[in-house]
Amino acid sequence: MTDAAPSFSADDAAHMRAALSLARRHLGRVWPNPSVGCIVVKDGQVVGRGVTAPGGRPHGEPQALAQAGDAARGATVYVSLEPCNHHGKTPPCSEALIEAGIARIVVACEDPDPRVSGGGIRRLREAGIQVDVGLCAEEAQAVNHGFITRILKGRPGVTLKLATSLDARVATSTGHSQWITGPDSRARGHLLRANHDAILVGIGTALADDPELTCRLPGLEAANPVRIVLDSHLRLPLTSKLAQGAASVAPTWLVTLNSADQARATALEALGVRILRVAPDDTGHPPIAAILTSLAGQGITRLLVEGGPTVATAFLKAGLVDHIEWFRAPMLIGGDGLPAVGYLSVEYLTDSLFLDFDVILRLGSDLWTTTHIK
Repeated sequence: MTDAAPSFSADDAAHMRAALSLARRHLGRVWPNPSVGCIVVKDGQVVGRGVTAPGGRPHGEPQALAQAGDAARGATVYVSLEPCNHHGKTPPCSEALIEAGIARIVVACEDPDPRVSGGGIRRLREAGIQVDVGLCAEEAQAVNHGFITRILKGRPGVTLKLATSLDARVATSTGHSQWITGPDSRARGHLLRANHDAILVGIGTALADDPELTCRLPGLEAANPVRIVLDSHLRLPLTSKLAQGAASVAPTWLVTLNSADQARATALEALGVRILRVAPDDTGHPPIAAILTSLAGQGITRLLVEGGPTVATAFLKAGLVDHIEWFRAPMLIGGDGLPAVGYLSVEYLTDSLFLDFDVILRLGSDLWTTTHIK
């Protein structure tokens, strides 16, 4: 849908950024829905705030309207994503906004979901409400990147996390790796776990480290992502922390081949582990694209890849990484150390994977960079 560019005030921008800040709070806890922040303003005062609740419902708009009560009539609403316009388990947010008597709605960006896709905006305008679209659109699309990617590409948004020495090594020649980066970087890594729907590692990492893959930041202990292991032959031990905690700590899913042993799968399922089967590629491995399609089918929108070099390389070679969160410690391990990324079959510089820097910060003694693939 095409609109003439509306004029926004400094107050409009401040309220929309507040709505986006609300939306960021519940990233990783609302899948398969987007995390939507909503602010209701009457006579210059904020009278209602809401954000999509954990689990995906209720949405942000009805919560903000409920908080505003009668003050919503004649108010302005700022919402980080187009209000929904379809009946699901809850009535459409567009209907709630109309019934509340809102005078103006500022929408950061349209919802690409075919059930909405401009329909919410159109319905609001048909009801006589002024709707202005596009304020902080780029920020809103970044917040909703995983949801948008799942809708438009049929896969989650993928973030690759790397923790290395300055020369991009993840371990010494003997395999020693704990700890390369410092406590500040590790804390930031746990925050990444909290705001992603799922975290993925390979079976090699699962066997070597017996990890928990949980968020262990104070106050966020319950914000654990789904733990996913690429395990073609179901080698994850029944006694592992991941398997033992599947029913009590956080969901554990194994992505395996169609041919994986059913008796082994049944034993794991008895512990609460979920088995996702995919067909192999020509090399006998699960193709990364098929893995992501399967995860999107389960509702995953934001995937954090924390696996070792083999998994990182597979995702990069497949061209299916959107962002890289890279934590680098001020140390040199040398060429005999284990590289973070394996062979990418780059013969010429023009064949390289090119990145754009979004954030460059110092965390304690480490350097943290956030990049996106061009």
